[in-house]
Amino acid sequence: MPEGDTVWQAAKRLHTALAGRVLTRSDLRVPKFATADLTGRTVLDVTPRGKHLLTRIEGGLTLHSHLRMDGAWKVFENGQRWSGGPTHQIRAVLGTTERTAVGYRLPVLALLRTAEEQDVVGHLGPDLLGPDWDPDLALTRLLADPTRPLGEALLDQRNLAGIGNVFKCELCFLLKVTPWLPVGDLPPGHAAQLPELAQRLLEVNRDRPDRNTTGLPRQNFFVYGRAGRPCLRCRTPVRLADQGDGARERPTYWCPTCQTGPAPAPVRRSHRRTAS
Repeated sequence: MPEGDTVWQAAKRLHTALAGRVLTRSDLRVPKFATADLTGRTVLDVTPRGKHLLTRIEGGLTLHSHLRMDGAWKVFENGQRWSGGPTHQIRAVLGTTERTAVGYRLPVLALLRTAEEQDVVGHLGPDLLGPDWDPDLALTRLLADPTRPLGEALLDQRNLAGIGNVFKCELCFLLKVTPWLPVGDLPPGHAAQLPELAQRLLEVNRDRPDRNTTGLPRQNFFVYGRAGRPCLRCRTPVRLADQGDGARERPTYWCPTCQTGPAPAPVRRSHRRTAS
């Protein structure tokens, strides 16, 4: 599921394929921008901002995209068969003489002036993988509402940008607290540790093909996706329940022994995919 590390990888692939090259093909398959023609323009760079992608193009234009749960950008050599989903799921095509980038199932796709990028990403907090990363500011924003559950505060991109549901669950486990613990109840040492730990988790995963938070070769996660299975530390069965973030419920995993704090009654169901 796309989180800050996944988006960083997508930006790197797109930048390598497109930056410094002239577009020979441009096809934006959303009604508002269907007539926009970017051919003949040079791609300047592709920059990640939290979970957002900014493809900057000659002439002061930026193509803004967001992957949400299922979106993906695929890069193909010219002549290579595209694979990423059926044709009707393609939302954008950007091609050069050598490679073609194809955006599948992009829920957010907009062409705007580069000078107006702040309109779409200006609300975001410090980017965990960006040059603007500021752990002190991130912590200040997280603690601004001390009654808010930690899991919800971590998912709020206005506090810090890049964390999704996977890293939320894993961070709470590593901090030894439940995602329902009010932020203000975090022990001082844990609160001070949080921004650095979050940044380190994303940084070590940004170049990995398979996300891993445990450091173990065959166990990628401590609790995420492990409902009913033994905790890797204490062997207590991992629990699962929904947690809201103000917009939707997300399946949330925790160990009732290793993590202290409030928690709802667990639900009985198998792991399902969710937006990050």
